[in-house]
Amino acid sequence: MAIPSPIQIKNNQLPDNPGVYLYYNAAGDLLYVGKAMSLKKRVTSYFSKKYQRDDDPYARRIGTMVQEIAKIDYVETPTVIEALVLEANYVRTKKPYYNVLLQDDRSFLFLVFTNEDYPKPVLKRGLELAREGILPFMSVEEVKKIAGHKYLAVYGPFTSPGALRKALELLRKIFPWSECNPPDERHGVRPCFYVHIKLCPGVCTGSISKAEYRKSINGLMRFFDGKKLTVIKQLEKQMKAAAAKLAFEHAGVLKRRVFALQHIRDIAVLTRDFSPLPYENPDKEFVNALGRVEAYDISNTSGTNSVGSMVVFESGRPAPSKYRKFRIKTVEGPNDVASLQEVLSRRIKRAETFPNTWPLPDVMVIDGGKPQVNAVQAILDQEQVRVPIVGLAKGADRKKDELIYDHDDTFLARVVQAQKPLFQRARDEAHRFAQSYHKQLRGKAMKRKK
Repeated sequence: MAIPSPIQIKNNQLPDNPGVYLYYNAAGDLLYVGKAMSLKKRVTSYFSKKYQRDDDPYARRIGTMVQEIAKIDYVETPTVIEALVLEANYVRTKKPYYNVLLQDDRSFLFLVFTNEDYPKPVLKRGLELAREGILPFMSVEEVKKIAGHKYLAVYGPFTSPGALRKALELLRKIFPWSECNPPDERHGVRPCFYVHIKLCPGVCTGSISKAEYRKSINGLMRFFDGKKLTVIKQLEKQMKAAAAKLAFEHAGVLKRRVFALQHIRDIAVLTRDFSPLPYENPDKEFVNALGRVEAYDISNTSGTNSVGSMVVFESGRPAPSKYRKFRIKTVEGPNDVASLQEVLSRRIKRAETFPNTWPLPDVMVIDGGKPQVNAVQAILDQEQVRVPIVGLAKGADRKKDELIYDHDDTFLARVVQAQKPLFQRARDEAHRFAQSYHKQLRGKAMKRKK
């Protein structure tokens, strides 16, 4: 697929990164705004033959739009979630012709924050808001005037309902909110389900004040304003203030929020909603777009010269310059499970210290079964890091790999089935790299003995 040469492209090239793309016609009118995991793959896909179909009205509209494109602009974003947010803000403020034409206004999804003692984010359809006098492309000021007593903020329209819901699932782990009520004389203190999984900050138990809760909600709203860096700076300021007051536990919570924001791994946002056509295979883009995969293995001889390896695959290919070696320091004897925990603990701490050179992966692949996967999960839980883990264990006949992962996560299940060959390659490479380092250390040890 090639983009016709008469079309002007920003910087004469499209990056293979997340972001928002903008199509303009020859008169300079904005035709369409879209989001992508890979700007290069998404934009070039519009120029394929599938949009020249006459048997589908939606495809015909896309084809008509493509014929009008004279200029392509784009804005790169660090994550898919930020592309989702930026797209919604652009659609609302710029009202691109084809964004409006290709979807009924009433089916747009909006994110609203309720105006109450403990505000919460709620999803509403355009039709619901229209009944309240709020129309899809109203300005922030107009919405405030009509429903400021009911809503703190209204964000949207979002053209990808599934992607928005996935984004909120991820963000709730950073900015937990409550769907429950504060304790009262009638019901007493009743912890809700979400308290136990740390997605509710404790409104139902009375363990968080209105002011502290509002700070968290304000951070979430600023994120949807497209101001992630501002949120990070505010959290860092709050963290330092808490530490100065010797409130180290609260400072630790804020530190973990900063870390999570700096390392958002939003692969789950890659749903069918990122495809221009609704009937496209939801796995198709994912198979090509899986970002960073890290695989780990341990190697030793009867517990001596024990080492760990971390190999990195990006977009399905090895990235040898990003491989890392670990010499096991705290484990004695042949204990692969404990050694894995040491490696992962050190790896996560380096992500905290060097976020740019040690970014967290989209998926972690472990050579081993449930004991190894559970051990790694324990370290991630301890550090409040959320990255999907996939274990590859030898089956009963030692010939067939058994995949170990969270089967309750339906999206991860799709990922595992689509990417099994990649995970196997990464596991094998981690094994090779660990053995190579182990042999190197063993050779040096033998020379010293001589």
